[in-house]
Amino acid sequence: MRNRILIPSLIALVGIVFIFGLLVGGYKIFPYDTLNSSLDIMKEETHGEDTQFIVQSDLDSLVKINNESDIDQKRNQLIKFFWNVGSFHRVQHIGELPEVETDISDSRYDNFQNLKRIDKLTVKMDYNVNSISYLFIPEESSQKLIFYHHGHDGDFLLGSNTIQFFLDRNFTVVAMTMPLIGMNNQPIVEIDGLGQTKLISHNQFRLLESDTFNPMKFFIHPIQVNMNFLEEEYDFERYSIVGLSGGGWTSVVYSAIDDRITDSVSVAGSIPFYLRVNERDIGDYEQTNIDLYKITNYLELYVLSGYGDDRKHIQIFNKNDPCCFSGYGHESYEFFIKDRLAQLEKGSFQIFMDDTHNEHQISNTALEYIIKNIIN
Repeated sequence: MRNRILIPSLIALVGIVFIFGLLVGGYKIFPYDTLNSSLDIMKEETHGEDTQFIVQSDLDSLVKINNESDIDQKRNQLIKFFWNVGSFHRVQHIGELPEVETDISDSRYDNFQNLKRIDKLTVKMDYNVNSISYLFIPEESSQKLIFYHHGHDGDFLLGSNTIQFFLDRNFTVVAMTMPLIGMNNQPIVEIDGLGQTKLISHNQFRLLESDTFNPMKFFIHPIQVNMNFLEEEYDFERYSIVGLSGGGWTSVVYSAIDDRITDSVSVAGSIPFYLRVNERDIGDYEQTNIDLYKITNYLELYVLSGYGDDRKHIQIFNKNDPCCFSGYGHESYEFFIKDRLAQLEKGSFQIFMDDTHNEHQISNTALEYIIKNIIN
């Protein structure tokens, strides 16, 4: 007799709990906020492996940007960090320009369409480290320029599909890659107390750190020099930057400093430190340089990159990227950055998840998304 009463009661209780759960999740009533904020570890399935990421529930404590004065202060601190000067105006007018070879011949690009000519831009830096870029000038020009930064993977020739995509749409393209990569040199340097060594890895740059020189400059100085040249020689209406992997990181950092960049796009380029729980996501020297991120952490860099009149920062992640930053960790900060820029009333921030492939690349789907969102 007792069981006959108990079983229906349990069934009724389970039904009530189930219905209440639906109400909590659907209408976000109590205790939705409590349960949501207490979820410190979330697990997701990626490439058949169980991976974890930490959910940072108090992003306000990490982002110290609340007004335009904070923006200016952060940018000035970054300028001091990279160039050891007091203002970006001074950096822009130090008179340094790239060496330019006009209308070069490179048979690797003979099959390119809508290509008038290629100019070679060479920036020479401290310790004889250089940066070689190609300026692809279209037959028909939209008067808009895109910096394409290929990252760590090798010569920007590997991004020829991306370069051609933008040429087809009448963009002028400056193609670049990371220091020591591709056509960029790997010089032999003399280090006090250590002797000579050949620079082949970014991690070696820490050997060059001193009170008067910051080797992090190698990553962004070439863009600034090329930008000054372009402004002097051409009359482009709009400047954008699109980068893959390490180039995506570069896109974030440079556009955070230089608001002449209107649209910045980072593909598989970075995530905040609290999401980096897989070894492949940790990153090398520039991604983990603590002196930089004590000044401006990743979340603040995202705000800086998107902030300004008619400015936009876009992040694209490959859902199944075998290299870096796969999965859905970005969901923990996406709307926070959007809200912060809305509060600042200038600029915008977007994230796009590309689930159309399983590669570390800028896919055709991503390119179509980019072109739709950087053309006004």
